[in-house]
Amino acid sequence: MANQSTPDLLFEIRNSFFIGNYQYCINEAQKLKHLRHYEFNDPNVTLEKDVFMYRAYIAQHKYGVVINDITSSSEPELQHVKMLAVYLSGNPDKKKDVVVSLESKLQNVNPDDKILPLIAGLIYYLEENHDSTLRLLHKSDNLECRALTIQTYLKISRIDLAQKELNAMKEIDEDCTLTQLAQAWVNLNKSGDKLQDAYYTFQEMVDKYANTPMLLNGEAAALCAMGKYEEAESLLQEALDKDPNCPETLINMIVVSQHLGKTNEVSTRYLSQLKDSYKDHPFVKDYSSKEQEFDRLVKAYAPVVSS
Repeated sequence: MANQSTPDLLFEIRNSFFIGNYQYCINEAQKLKHLRHYEFNDPNVTLEKDVFMYRAYIAQHKYGVVINDITSSSEPELQHVKMLAVYLSGNPDKKKDVVVSLESKLQNVNPDDKILPLIAGLIYYLEENHDSTLRLLHKSDNLECRALTIQTYLKISRIDLAQKELNAMKEIDEDCTLTQLAQAWVNLNKSGDKLQDAYYTFQEMVDKYANTPMLLNGEAAALCAMGKYEEAESLLQEALDKDPNCPETLINMIVVSQHLGKTNEVSTRYLSQLKDSYKDHPFVKDYSSKEQEFDRLVKAYAPVVSS
């Protein structure tokens, strides 16, 4: 949705969303309501501003704000954002309804609508329906769609295809923050000097923009991959101070605690916090599934006690 004629007006909003500085994104979007720049009279600019603002609310788990603000008279693109908020709000029945409704919505996509493919692709990704995600996004030149495609390829361990998609992103806009982030994601899945490159990318963004939990977790992940767990723990503690309930930080803290040989109580505390706050998180679901399987095997192979 970015408009080349107005890059400066929305840069801070767009960029802060990409690096996970969600409150700043919201604050900057709200400031624009009081401006009278001629660019702001462009309805496309207004719409893009609102889309990023409401997506930032969603990233903060403030689903009710989005659901209540966006009405039936709002633009279709905002309706798509509301659909994501409804999906993530935690109601199982509504989540199923959203997934079912996607098929009919995607049959009549407006070619100018860049948001529906992105939101639908994200929902399919969260559903772990990777085939549908890739089929939906593969024709889009939207950088966010391409970034989600890269995340999907990395999820299914196709680093070769992720690199190919990254090359396409670079041809569109090599200097975009999102492209730089995608480069770091790909490098995190490689080895050797590429891990160091990923760390430097996140570090440069922290120095240039803000030390958000997203960027701090990126740095920590790179350090973990290089075996530097104590350094990673320091960054993760900083991320926890900024957002005590960030699921990625809690997961990485569990990993680091195990590698540093901390007591089981430490990692168990982080795991309990994660389960309490994000029972539908993929990590929690996978962990719970493995717990159940372990219990099943214990019962299956338990010695028979004769009377």
